[in-house]
Amino acid sequence: MKQQLLITGGIVLDPARNYQQAAEVLIEDGKIMAVEPGLQVRAGPMRVVHASGCFVCPGFIDPHVHLREPGQEAKETIATGSNAAVAGGFTTILCMPNTQPTLDDATQIEFVYTQAARAGLCNVLPMGAITKGRKGLELAEMGLMHEAGAIGFTDDGTGVASAAVMQKALQYVKMFDGILSQHCEEPSLGAAAGGAMNAGPVATRLGIGGLPAAAEELMIARDILLNQQIEARYHVQHISTAGAVELVRRAKFQGQRVTTEVTPHHLLLTDAACSCYDTNTKMSPPLRTQKDIDACIQGVIDGTIDCFATDHAPHTQEEKDLEFDKAPFGIVGLETALALYIKALVQPGHISWLKLVELLSTGAAKVMRLTGRGALTPGSIADVTIFNPEETWTIDPAKFKSKGRNTPFAGWQVKGRVKTTIVGGAVVYEE
Repeated sequence: MKQQLLITGGIVLDPARNYQQAAEVLIEDGKIMAVEPGLQVRAGPMRVVHASGCFVCPGFIDPHVHLREPGQEAKETIATGSNAAVAGGFTTILCMPNTQPTLDDATQIEFVYTQAARAGLCNVLPMGAITKGRKGLELAEMGLMHEAGAIGFTDDGTGVASAAVMQKALQYVKMFDGILSQHCEEPSLGAAAGGAMNAGPVATRLGIGGLPAAAEELMIARDILLNQQIEARYHVQHISTAGAVELVRRAKFQGQRVTTEVTPHHLLLTDAACSCYDTNTKMSPPLRTQKDIDACIQGVIDGTIDCFATDHAPHTQEEKDLEFDKAPFGIVGLETALALYIKALVQPGHISWLKLVELLSTGAAKVMRLTGRGALTPGSIADVTIFNPEETWTIDPAKFKSKGRNTPFAGWQVKGRVKTTIVGGAVVYEE
């Protein structure tokens, strides 16, 4: 007998068809069967999920997550990261290859799928490395990884420094129309040169090495120039500067195949947050200035920025307890993303609820070509997120499902909370 699930009482938001209306959602055997007000369904065994006071939308998709497995399981595992993801409303996450060993061959890609299947929570899609060992010297076997299921390629954590290697990588992925996601940081101006926070007056006052905006912008400009003739799919990860947003905007205007993402922390916090030397404010790219935040918000509003990403980067407490310049970059974000995007963009009136869902779901599905996801149209995969936009709560890292507790948002009172997460027609999380 076919398995049925009915979501009733909520307001459906489906950016894929500009749909915003009170309606029921019928799911059958893992697919969306119908979305209609007052839906009449046939008798038979059925689970009913009540969504009164909630929005019902396509499952959130995060194109930028660090799960640390294999090799750094003390920080996170595929299972614990998946648990955090569904608690945050994410039904699909793309995991980065900066593991130990690196995800740079087909065997490692297959390993991720195996561990994700064992966890049995959300869809975990691996990104393969661009270069072997992420060393930037020799291309990894991207073709074989693509065949094994790699969604795209990145050396995230470091940018591909060599223009010649990057040019070859763009040419290679163009052959099978893959996507390259670049951590845009010119290494001679980046962390390798001793920088730990945004270069500027705050860094000077604190005596901390600076990471200039030019480090991000130089690499984006170089890659856009390299890609003008190649025309591969190119994605800028975690954009953070006004100049970077403008570079992407101009490239899009010129018809280039470039996309980008932005994180919650680059919309909410400036480098002034580093003033107390809290290592939970240390991230890469670093927190920038209010001018950069304003530019990123404008990029969201005008469509320059295609999707949201958390850059979820768990670390152990022992690592984050080191001095600021020695502590690792990164914060966790899967369980707080929805509320923080609401705080940064919806509450001030910058974007609508429908636009929020587009950037949390439909946008990433388009960028990464995740067929059947990011929509609630009949026939789509039944990945669904239900959230209460009005529920107020306080961010408490001790309650995170993730192993990571490293967040600068502890104690913040926020609005918007995930109530139910459905993956492939199965309820995998209920708050």
